[in-house]
Amino acid sequence: MNTNPAKQSPVFAPGRLGALSLRNRLIRAGCFEGMSQEGQVTDQLIDHHRQVAAGGVAMTTVAYAAVDYDGRSFGHELWLREEVLPGLRRLTDAVHREGAAASIQLVHCGFFASPAVIGRKPLGASRKLCTFRMSVCGTMSRDDIAEKTQAFAGAARLAREAGFDAVEVHGGHGYLLSQFLSPWTNRRRDEYGGSLGNRLRFPAAVVGSIRRALGPEFPVLVKLNQSDGFPGGLEIEEALEAARGLEREGASAVIPSCGFTARTPLYMLRGHVPTREMADNQQDPLMRLSLRLFGRLFVQRYPFEPMFLREGARRFREALGIPVIYIGGVLSLQQAEGLVAEGFPFVQVGRATIRDPELVNRLAAGELDESDCDQCNRCIAAMDAGGVYCVSRELGLLER
Repeated sequence: MNTNPAKQSPVFAPGRLGALSLRNRLIRAGCFEGMSQEGQVTDQLIDHHRQVAAGGVAMTTVAYAAVDYDGRSFGHELWLREEVLPGLRRLTDAVHREGAAASIQLVHCGFFASPAVIGRKPLGASRKLCTFRMSVCGTMSRDDIAEKTQAFAGAARLAREAGFDAVEVHGGHGYLLSQFLSPWTNRRRDEYGGSLGNRLRFPAAVVGSIRRALGPEFPVLVKLNQSDGFPGGLEIEEALEAARGLEREGASAVIPSCGFTARTPLYMLRGHVPTREMADNQQDPLMRLSLRLFGRLFVQRYPFEPMFLREGARRFREALGIPVIYIGGVLSLQQAEGLVAEGFPFVQVGRATIRDPELVNRLAAGELDESDCDQCNRCIAAMDAGGVYCVSRELGLLER
């Protein structure tokens, strides 16, 4: 008889996401790994997710898989295509052997794409200067929109073929779909701009095309901003309406996040800004100098608070008939229990599992009741220096 009170927590009860059965309610959030040099699947990427799966999560999320060659923001970002299927099958097999499910984020970076990586001018909702890249994107034509809609659907088919149990459409954080939703980046005057209904047209077409490609049962999660985090960006009232529209197109669940990578990059994370480390790890000398001189202008500081997105997420849960998966500042078992108790069927955790891949198993065993991640965010800087890892743990700065 199991008398461990932690193990009896509803957080460790099995749950269902559509037709997918998951062993508990904790999902590893998509956290950019920086382990896909030249867009490939590496042994490092596979082992990273194998460790997280072995650590007890219900599902791990492979982050930022570009659906097309021109949707990449970095050279060490995964590009989902036929060529990488054998490596992705190795990854999903490794995760499944540890008893976890695997999801993958489908994304196009739009105007945030790197011209040096993609070899062309980036595409966006409207012509716009990206100050992070110091490049101006071109405005997508109707043919471009149709092409990228099919690219998302094709990538979803490849993900299923590779053995993934779910896909996560990235419609937030200032990437391409988010750029169409945000009035700050979408200044179009055709049927894809202006009213929210028009701005939603392309993201809705993407979700609908993926649903048709994968059939009615396959889990299609959508990450969406609650707000962009600055005046003139997407705000929660329009975000709620957008979420309802994506539900109608076949989304299985919504993950309400926040922030705009090109303008409010740490709004989605909160905590310390490791400007020096971010600058030191840049390969481009101009980018290194820019971050050293103007880093605090590009990357603002937002104080961390536990569960900092809960109030907005509650509004999504009230507005939708599909599951709302919580993300944002969960560090303890008690916090996760409270979220599950109030109606969030699953909770996504990111940095805490970078700090300790064994976190979920240790919570279940009663060895600890919360993560000691201190939101130093140096793991973000490490993404550009060989792959994400907990710098504090490596240096022994945090001790249990």
